[in-house]
Amino acid sequence: MPLFYTFHFYLFGIIAIASAIAFVTRESPVAAALWLVNTMFALAALYVMLDAHFIGVIQVLVYAGAIMVVFLFVVMLLNLGHAGEARDVGAWRGRLAAGAVGVVLVAQLLTMLRLRLPEPGPDVAVPANAVTAVAESLFSENLVAFELTSVLLLAAIVGAVVLARRGDAPGRAEQGGGR
Repeated sequence: MPLFYTFHFYLFGIIAIASAIAFVTRESPVAAALWLVNTMFALAALYVMLDAHFIGVIQVLVYAGAIMVVFLFVVMLLNLGHAGEARDVGAWRGRLAAGAVGVVLVAQLLTMLRLRLPEPGPDVAVPANAVTAVAESLFSENLVAFELTSVLLLAAIVGAVVLARRGDAPGRAEQGGGR
């Protein structure tokens, strides 16, 4: 295996393991959910590197997308996330980690810009894979159902926010009732 592939395979593996450990050690359910999303993205990257592109896409769409939205709805409705618990990571450690991730992303971007792969000519056929077949079906025959599903999820998000805010209304009315 090339060094580039091996490095990234182990990198995403370490990210997945570290994120999973951070997920189970967080006190705040919102922070835990974000670490779980990070784990799901790292697993999706591993699937893509193993040439299981469809599984990687489904990992992001279903688990990191839909399942985490449902989980966050429950957190919002039960009001489990408190403002005091949101700072699970110290300020300097979080900034240091964000800076390191930023440096790595910039280095990868510069490497990819330097490699400049040749564009395929008109006689080169793009190979069809599982993702291509699903995408063609999803965005042609099933486009209306796909868009209706996105509108339904948007309505569910708005509904969850309204229900979560409704529970806070008496507290806000008492604070601002001095007019």
